[in-house]
Amino acid sequence: MAGKPPRVAFATFAAAPVHWLALGFGSGLSPRAPGTAGTLVAFPLHALLLLLPWPAHAGLVAVACVVGIWICGESARRLGVHDHPAIVWDEIAAFLVVLALIPQSPAWWLAAFVAFRVFDILKPWPIREADHSLHGGLGIMLDDILAAFYALLLLWGARLLLA
Repeated sequence: MAGKPPRVAFATFAAAPVHWLALGFGSGLSPRAPGTAGTLVAFPLHALLLLLPWPAHAGLVAVACVVGIWICGESARRLGVHDHPAIVWDEIAAFLVVLALIPQSPAWWLAAFVAFRVFDILKPWPIREADHSLHGGLGIMLDDILAAFYALLLLWGARLLLA
């Protein structure tokens, strides 16, 4: 992406329901760290999902990831920018995966948040390659799913060490 993409106007966000989801219910409009703001949206969603039986919880997280391919791709198409920083559904869905697969306590949630954000920002191999080589909604979602996978490996490793 050459230069900084244009900010998304609130009117653009409000005009299309797909933007409501892709832009994380408005969190992606944050002028600073929209990916971090979007990731934070996953916490209240996770709290709601905890009220469901595990199969429903896991199924909805999987749906959020799969449907996220379309949500992110369609929003990017309408905005005219591949993986616009305001598109944060990928962070939300991927972080829901992490939250679903770790111990359910505030300490683990905080550790998960830090680990996920570090991997999403630094994009170690192969995350950076996936981010740059795949286009459309799949490319937007995949780098965050890979960051979630790396965060989970780190957290599961820490859990084994602490056991």
